[in-house]
Amino acid sequence: MVISLITPATEGALLVPYPATLDVPYELVEHVAWLLHERRLACNTRWRKLGCFKQALLALVHLRKNETFSQLGAGFGISQVTAWRYVDETLDVLAGWAPGLHEALTGLGEGDHVIVDGTLIAIDRVRADEPYYSMKHRRHGMNVQVITRPDGVPLWFSRATPGRTHDLTAARAHGIVQACLTRQILVLADRAYQGAGATVRTPYYRHHEQPEHYQQFNRDHARLRAPGERAFAQLKSWRILRRARCSTRRIGTIVQAVHTLLTCNYSG
Repeated sequence: MVISLITPATEGALLVPYPATLDVPYELVEHVAWLLHERRLACNTRWRKLGCFKQALLALVHLRKNETFSQLGAGFGISQVTAWRYVDETLDVLAGWAPGLHEALTGLGEGDHVIVDGTLIAIDRVRADEPYYSMKHRRHGMNVQVITRPDGVPLWFSRATPGRTHDLTAARAHGIVQACLTRQILVLADRAYQGAGATVRTPYYRHHEQPEHYQQFNRDHARLRAPGERAFAQLKSWRILRRARCSTRRIGTIVQAVHTLLTCNYSG
């Protein structure tokens, strides 16, 4: 079957669907399908072009492979607009299950520690879009803060803010510093968070010029922080977050949806 989808990028071309595999567990697709089934029951939806399983698969293909809606529509036998609506609905459902900051920190308290860091989600923008241009990364993007356990398991991802937002500014705006101070949770962070005070611990500047115990502190600090990078690796294994082509307002929703996918279980 050959489906012609006329878009600015494919005008005059034919999009040909082909069999492919998706590197996610089958149980994950079933779990997302069950969440969509509950959504349809709540909305009293009687009929859809795609069933819940196919809609879940459609959204996961978009997130995992970053395929365009034209490509998705061709592959699933639906229009580009319908593909967008199905993906958008699925993202909202998944994002609704992502924990809030205080929920994520439940069970943690004095004597515990977490790792806090920020990452840039690259986006398509021109240099004139100054709020989104990160001087640190020399590219346009959205700043996302993450809190992880000591082993690197993500506890919480923040909403996305423009790329030029400094990590410390973002951490304060999201309430991370205050929330950890209230619970007396030790926070390990990089030099971008120097000046946060409270329970935040950062490396020493120019530690090579300092006494040996300063240097040892920085080595121990770096070793304890290293597992936090796993959260970013897991986040960006979903290719849509390597270079997002969507509205900047939807990136936060995508991050929350991916967090749900990273942490959900399949017990139904």
